[in-house]
Amino acid sequence: MFKRILIANRGEIACRIIKTARRMGIETVAVYSEADKDALHVEMADSAIAIGPSEAAKSYLLIDKIIAACKASGAQAVHPGYGFLSEREAFPRALQAAGIVFIGPNPKAIAAMGDKIESKKAAAAAKVSTVPGHLGVIEDEKEAVKIANQIGYPVMIKASAGGGGKGMRIAYSESEVAEGFTRSRSEAKSSFGDDRMFIEKFITDPRHIEIQVLGDKHGNVIHLGERECSIQRRNQKVIEEAPSPLLDAPTRKKMGEQAVALAEAVGYDSAGTVEFVAGQDKSFFFLEMNTRLQVEHPVTELITGIDLVEQMIRSAAGEKLALAQKDVKFTGWAVESRVYAEDPYRNFLPSIGRLTRYRPPAERSAHGVTLRSDTGVTEGGEISLYYDPMIAKLITHAPTRAQAIEAQADALDAFVIDGIRHNIPFLAALMAHPRWRAGKLSTGFIAEEFPEGFHATAPEGEQAQVLASVAASIDHVLGERKRKISGQLASRAVQRARQRAVRIGEKYFSVEIADDGGAAVEFGDGEQGAVPAIGAPLTLRFGAGASGNVAASTVVVEPRWTIGAPLWTGRVGNREVAVQVRPVLNGFDLSWAGVRATVHVYTEAEAALARLMPVKKAADTGKLVLCPMPGLVVSIAVMEGQEVKAGETVAVVEAMKMENVLRAEIDGTVKKINAKQGDSLAVDAVILEFV
Repeated sequence: MFKRILIANRGEIACRIIKTARRMGIETVAVYSEADKDALHVEMADSAIAIGPSEAAKSYLLIDKIIAACKASGAQAVHPGYGFLSEREAFPRALQAAGIVFIGPNPKAIAAMGDKIESKKAAAAAKVSTVPGHLGVIEDEKEAVKIANQIGYPVMIKASAGGGGKGMRIAYSESEVAEGFTRSRSEAKSSFGDDRMFIEKFITDPRHIEIQVLGDKHGNVIHLGERECSIQRRNQKVIEEAPSPLLDAPTRKKMGEQAVALAEAVGYDSAGTVEFVAGQDKSFFFLEMNTRLQVEHPVTELITGIDLVEQMIRSAAGEKLALAQKDVKFTGWAVESRVYAEDPYRNFLPSIGRLTRYRPPAERSAHGVTLRSDTGVTEGGEISLYYDPMIAKLITHAPTRAQAIEAQADALDAFVIDGIRHNIPFLAALMAHPRWRAGKLSTGFIAEEFPEGFHATAPEGEQAQVLASVAASIDHVLGERKRKISGQLASRAVQRARQRAVRIGEKYFSVEIADDGGAAVEFGDGEQGAVPAIGAPLTLRFGAGASGNVAASTVVVEPRWTIGAPLWTGRVGNREVAVQVRPVLNGFDLSWAGVRATVHVYTEAEAALARLMPVKKAADTGKLVLCPMPGLVVSIAVMEGQEVKAGETVAVVEAMKMENVLRAEIDGTVKKINAKQGDSLAVDAVILEFV
C-alpha cells in the first residue's frame, strides 16, 4: 500500500479523497493555484504545493507541474478526482514514465472509453446498442448543420472530451446547430484543451441511468448497481439517486451485465461509470463511459456500503477485488443534491464572492437515516469565477425513497449560506414537487416543470401559516428581550398587545398570541415580572377577518432559536421545521421548503398605517443590457450606431467556464458600448445602452 499520495484536484472531491486516505493511514499531498491558497483541501492535506496561477489551464491542467509536485513531495501515486486531468490519456502515461502510479484506469482503457467518439465505436464493436449519430470528428458549423439535417432534429452537440455539461448543446434547428456548435467548441477548448465535437440524435423524454463498475488489475470486474441522474439543467446533473425508481430487477441485471461486458472488453481496472439513455419503457442505449470517479458516487456508496475511493486506491496498488458480484447487496435508498453557486432567480447564472456564512447541516446517522455532506469550502472562503460552480453535495440515505427525500428536504432547509447566491431554494422546491416524489422523471423534467425559469412563489395554505407562525414567534421573543433591558424608568404597567397582523407580501394574517408559556412580562412600580425563557411554547390563534388569512385555527409553536441565529428550528403544530431567517428593514426574510417571503409582524395600528404606504417600483432597465453575473467579456457582437432586433446576440460573457449568450430584449439602435473583450464585469454592470 502507498505511504503518500498526491491529489491532482481541488474542492469537495479533493477533501473527499483526503478523508478516505486518512482513514487508510495514507499521507496526502494537495496542490493548489493562487486562487486556492487558502482552500479547505490545502488545510486538510498533510502537505501542499503551489502549482501556478488561478486559471486551470495554467495550473491544474498542466501535467508537468503535477509530476514536479509528486517528485518534490515524494508522492508514490496520484488520484485525479474528476474533471481536470482525470480522463486525459496522456496523464497516466506521463506518470508511468516518471515512475508514479495513477489511481485510475490504465491508459488503454481511457483511450478506448474516455473519449466519447472512440467509446461509441468500441461499444458498437461489442454489439452494445448506441444512440444513432455521427461518430466522426466534425470540422466546422457548416458540416455540423449538414450532419444534423441527416440525423434529424433534435440533435445533441457534444465535446468528445466533455463532461459536467460543458461543451454540450441541444439543437432543434439549423441556426441552433450553427451557434451551439461554435459555443460548445469554445467551451470545450477552454475547459478541456480539446475542441473535437460530434453529434448524435437526442432521444425525446429520456432518462439518464448509469451503472457503476469496479475492476482490478487481475481481470475482475463487477457492477454496483445503477444511479438515476435524470434531473438535469443545461445537461448538468442537479439531483441523483440510487437505485432508480424506473428499473426492475431484470432490467437492472441486463444493464449491469452489459456494463461489465463493456468494461471487460477494454481491460478496465478501476472505478468507472457506464452511462445509458433509457426510455420510459425501460429500453436503453449506451451513451458513454466516464473513466473516473463520478460526482454522484456517494449515493452508490451509501446503498452498498462500499468506499469507492478506497477501492480505487487498492486496485491501483495491485490488490484483488475483495468482492464478487454475488457479494454486492443493495440497502435502502440514497438521494444527492448538488449545491451550486448560482442564482436560481436569475436563470441560474453563476455567483461569486465570499461566504460570509457557510454552515451545512451536521453529518449524522440515527434512526435508520444517514446525512452526509461532501464539501470543499468553509465559512470565510471565496467562490472563484475560475472553477466549476458546485460547492457541496448533500446526500441522505434511508430505508425508503420517500424517507430519503424527506430527510433531504429537511437537510436543505437547514443548510445556511450567505454572501453568494445559491440554488438551495430551487433544490428545496424540487424535493417538494409531486412529479419528483412520484418518480416520473426525464432529463426534460426541469425544462417541462419550470418553463419560465424558477421564481419565488408566494406561500399559500400551510406554507403561509408556518411562516406566519415563525415570524410571530421571532417577533415575540425579540419583544420580550427588549422588555428585559435593565435600568428602564419606572412608570405605569406596560401591556404588550396580543393581537398581531402578520403581513406576507400584500396579504395580512390575523394572529393572537393566546399563551406564551404562562410567563408574560409586565413592568410596574420599578419591578420586573417573570420572564419566559427563549423558546417557551407559544399558542397562536389564527382568526378570520383579515384579508388573505388562512383558515381559523390554533397553532402551538415550540421554538429552538437563539436570537440572531440564521436558522429557526422547532415545531409548528405537529411538524418539525427549519426556517432560514434574515433580518430586513422592519421584518424578516424567511425561506422554507422552497418558498421565500418577506414577513412583517405589526400591531393592528401599525398594520393600518402600513396599508397606506406606497409600493416602491423597480427602475426601468429596458434600454440597457446588463451583465447578469460576474464574469469575463468573451466578445461584443455589435457596434455603436448599429440597429439590433430583439433576440439578436449582442455579447457573450463567460463565468465558471460556461459561456452565456446575451441577447437584445427589444428592437433598437446601440447608443453606447461600455465594455470590451477581456473586461471583467460585476453583476448588473451596464454592457451597452440603446437609444
